[in-house]
Amino acid sequence: MLALLLCCLSLPAMALSVTFINPGKHDEVYWLTATRAMEAAASDLGIRLRVLYAEREHPRVLVLARQIIALPAAQRPDYVVFSNDYGTAPELLRLFEAAGIRSFMAFSGRDDQPGQPPIGLPRMQFRHWLGSLAPRAEDAGYLTARALIERGRRAGLPRMGGKLPLLAIGGDRSTPSSLLRDEGMRRAVTEAGDVVLLQEVHAGWSQPRAQEQADWLFRRYPQARLLWAGNDLMAFGAMDAWRQRGGTPGQDAFFSGINTSAQAMAALRDGSMSALAGGHFIAGAWSLVMLYDYHHGRDFAEEGLELVRPMFTLFDDRSAARFMQRYGKLDFSRVDFRRYSKQHNPGLRRYNFDFRQLL
Repeated sequence: MLALLLCCLSLPAMALSVTFINPGKHDEVYWLTATRAMEAAASDLGIRLRVLYAEREHPRVLVLARQIIALPAAQRPDYVVFSNDYGTAPELLRLFEAAGIRSFMAFSGRDDQPGQPPIGLPRMQFRHWLGSLAPRAEDAGYLTARALIERGRRAGLPRMGGKLPLLAIGGDRSTPSSLLRDEGMRRAVTEAGDVVLLQEVHAGWSQPRAQEQADWLFRRYPQARLLWAGNDLMAFGAMDAWRQRGGTPGQDAFFSGINTSAQAMAALRDGSMSALAGGHFIAGAWSLVMLYDYHHGRDFAEEGLELVRPMFTLFDDRSAARFMQRYGKLDFSRVDFRRYSKQHNPGLRRYNFDFRQLL
């Protein structure tokens, strides 16, 4: 009996398990980058991570959730991480709460929409909803719009009634992070004082859709030479529309984007894209750090249950080159995520989730 007890004590504890319901496509650069960063964090922390892709079909998010719930209890993950893309959080929380599965919201936080019952605070109505971590999404819209406006000023672009005309293509009208990016852009316009936002549309993160929209926007507003976009793909679509009109992005019209794809970094460095912010893909990896600490008795509640933290970096030529050198192949193994864990660093009092520290 003693020998059996000693044998059992020598066995490694069952690894913490997490399933991430990824709302994006499996080959979509942003969501693939987010997954790779999470995989690196999981490797450092000894977490068994499983990633399920909804392929940008938001009803599929609920299908995946039900598949997780249908698993035998012993095969269910300890935690499920999901994003509130397209406002799916209320139904996901109801599903996981009924099944007694602990969940965590990442990338996009709570947003109580009109017509929907409010979900309340974490650990209240939904006791198994532990909390959320979201990048301060307004930063992305604000930083890129401000840099884009400054580029237009330096270029001496033609004005309408003394103001620089600006066009905007946002992501979607229901994802909280998308709406906050739009708000940041509008804040930069208001602060500038010499800019007028002619029209704002939404392309659902789609490059082809953004190209179509930009084409008719340029036809409708031939004076416009500044276009803000809520991500890199939509910026590329708008740039393609401008090229089809015989223009040259970065010379006779200026564009901004958000994300850290290799194509976006190259466009920033060759000047065709005038402003670029990113780094927020790291939110998933930071979420795993928080869940790891929670699982080992260091509850992140001491900092708050709904954390919104700065993660965006406004890139320039030098920082873009540094990012590509370090992470261009989507390899985040050089980051030691244990350094950011309170469990591994008992003296750590506050999480630092700013992406700049990784550059």
